[in-house]
Amino acid sequence: MSLRPSVSATTITATLPSNKEEVAVSPTESGRPRLLTAAETEAEIEERTRHVDEVVSRAFTGALASEFPTGMAALAVGGFGRRELFPFSDVDVLLLIADDKDPSSLKQSIGVFVQQLWDAGLRLSHSVRTLDDCCQLHDGNTELSISLIDRRLLTGDAQLFAELESRIPKFFKLHGRTLGRHLSRLTRARHNKFQNTIYHLEPNLKETPGGMRDVHVTHWLSRLLETDPPELSGARGFLFPLRHFLHLRSHRDDNILSFEAQDLISAQPSEMMRNYYRHARLIERAATDLVERSEQAERSLLGQFRDWRSRLSNSDFTVARERVLVRSPQQLTRDPSLLMRLFAFCARHEIALAPDTEQRIPSTLPALVAAPPPEMWLQFREILNQPHAATGLRAMEQTGALVAILPEWTRIDCLVVRDFYHRYTVDEHTIVAIESLEHVEDGRFHDLLTEIDQPWLLRFALLLHDIGKGGGHHVAEGLALAKVICRRFELTVQETETVLFLIQQHLLLSGVMNSRDLDDVDTARAVARQVGTVERLKMLTLLTHADISAVNPTALTPWRREQLWRAYLLAYEELTRELDTERISGPQSARPDLAEFLDGFPTRYLRTHTEAEMERHRDLWRTAQSAGVAVDIQRHSGFYRLAVAAADRPFLFASISGALAAFGMNILKAEAFANTTHVALDTFTFADPIRTLELNPSEVDRLHDTVLRVASGKEDVRRLLHNRARPAKRPQRVKPSVTFNNVASPAATLIEIVAEDRPGLLYDLTSAMSQAGCNIEVVLIDTEAQKALDVFYVTAAGGKLDASHDPLKASLLEICSA
Repeated sequence: MSLRPSVSATTITATLPSNKEEVAVSPTESGRPRLLTAAETEAEIEERTRHVDEVVSRAFTGALASEFPTGMAALAVGGFGRRELFPFSDVDVLLLIADDKDPSSLKQSIGVFVQQLWDAGLRLSHSVRTLDDCCQLHDGNTELSISLIDRRLLTGDAQLFAELESRIPKFFKLHGRTLGRHLSRLTRARHNKFQNTIYHLEPNLKETPGGMRDVHVTHWLSRLLETDPPELSGARGFLFPLRHFLHLRSHRDDNILSFEAQDLISAQPSEMMRNYYRHARLIERAATDLVERSEQAERSLLGQFRDWRSRLSNSDFTVARERVLVRSPQQLTRDPSLLMRLFAFCARHEIALAPDTEQRIPSTLPALVAAPPPEMWLQFREILNQPHAATGLRAMEQTGALVAILPEWTRIDCLVVRDFYHRYTVDEHTIVAIESLEHVEDGRFHDLLTEIDQPWLLRFALLLHDIGKGGGHHVAEGLALAKVICRRFELTVQETETVLFLIQQHLLLSGVMNSRDLDDVDTARAVARQVGTVERLKMLTLLTHADISAVNPTALTPWRREQLWRAYLLAYEELTRELDTERISGPQSARPDLAEFLDGFPTRYLRTHTEAEMERHRDLWRTAQSAGVAVDIQRHSGFYRLAVAAADRPFLFASISGALAAFGMNILKAEAFANTTHVALDTFTFADPIRTLELNPSEVDRLHDTVLRVASGKEDVRRLLHNRARPAKRPQRVKPSVTFNNVASPAATLIEIVAEDRPGLLYDLTSAMSQAGCNIEVVLIDTEAQKALDVFYVTAAGGKLDASHDPLKASLLEICSA
């Protein structure tokens, strides 16, 4: 009998038992698995479990039973014990032996038993334990004890198993709370690994908060704490078919609900994912509630802290078990303003609602909507003004209060917008963005936040900045919705204008960071013109910081943070400088000892480098005049800088970028200058993604020597790139584009490129430009996930490119598509 469920090419609709919602399944190719109904999945899992029971029992009989007729038994534990064997699940078997047996003497026979199960195609996970082992608490292996919660006899000495059954309840009675606290710590750590949110766009059905592991946690903790388990059969019925499908699709223990899998499962993947998040929300809340109950038994510094937190209680609210309860719950219906004060209390003290409070609130919302208190909008501002506004907003979202007073929120509730860069749903991204402002570690941006006169207005704009998603042009739709919302929330004309400005321009600074030369004075002027005031610039900078931070945990890299700060400073200086502070700079205005070196450089060099950097570059230039090439590598916080001085020649810039690619470096920015002595100064800012240079200091010297040889023409960079292992080719997920812009800069043509990132891409692009006779002045590099966003400022014959650049464009597109 096959261990795998049936497959079909049939298009079906699976009715799920929780709320009778339907998940449509897309047609699949012949031989592809189909999504089973919850009942079909349970039947398949039960059948596989029955079959595996037989396989294990036969192997035990053949390898162990004759030699050990007594004193040994085979137990199913963990998922196998719960009869939850998915197509490629591990099979957890515990060989229980009597206390008088020596496990080492059984090694050969057990080896035969294990080999038979592996030969049968089972992914076996086995252990050998005595009765005493099973009934003792092991500090380093409490997972063993937890697995024994789900135990059942497969075959072997029934009397031995009966003895375990008589002893194990006493063990759990004695150590249940200790095990519960350990399980709670493991659950907290796992949740933290996934940023404590269920709203991942491609969730791990097993490990993500609100996934199947949390279903198991509720089961285990209910048993350990001797309490009734929560009702999660509907959520279980939703998740099981999905995991079953993923296993069959990948032919392995695959639990990632990827975009591709979502498309195969449902003709309406966005709606299917909304259902997923609603189920996951129930599971995560149930698991968290039981984790908190388990943690209460631990009297420690944490417990003392909670006792201190209870002193925050007042005449309206009580703080108990790190949760907020309403002293007179019936008042919530009679006094709607009490509900808003409750959310403000959560936001002020960063305390979540108690489950009992959460359950009471939905029934009070009709009264709030029908007769909103006169001060409700002022109370909402008060929530946004609190130091932990995100906590208050989460409480409002979880109870339905946010949708009640902001119906437009339903547009983005659990909304999935795929761009292979964002990690969270739109609503979660929004609240994470607001939350990120509460944890700004960079002192510069933190100080900027303290300078905002109306922090609630900034948070209000963040709350609405993506409200237009889910339709057409999200900025235009967001502006239309925001005008209505601002009027309903009774904002003044000036406040409304600020909110609309922040929504309309919320992509301005990130776009400038990614695709404009921050050292070009026209860039600063353009940003200053669009922003208008210093106050708006500060708010827009912080909104951009929050927006990027909420994309995914690693989106705001040190380099991007620096670029954002530079963009802010340049626009700030442009907005605040006096007219007579704008000067024409050039070599003639520099120090005499730098004049010869600078002669012929563009004036922007003086704006982009400190005197110390100029002196270091001058020394490189002097070395290059005699030695031909000079190289300098400097390490900074989060990135490196490379400067190369060499006799100017075609393909010099491309060769250096190729050398960096050959070492696996990510180039963030690059510049190219040449003076009247025909010595080129090429500078690169790059990141070391796998810390090669940091962990292997000798590699810095090797990189230095390689760049030296490449720049002097003694090393062919194509050979270096050829020797570097290329990643496996994969289907392109980014449509390449190449745009020529002769308007953005007065002196150069901008070539803007969007492409799938890959090693050596910059080398290939710059080589093609050099082949076409282009002189590369500035290169701006950025990446979003696997997407490369490259902007080149180029000239030809001292000026912009003419209109006949079609061959170059075709060549660049071909490179991007390779």
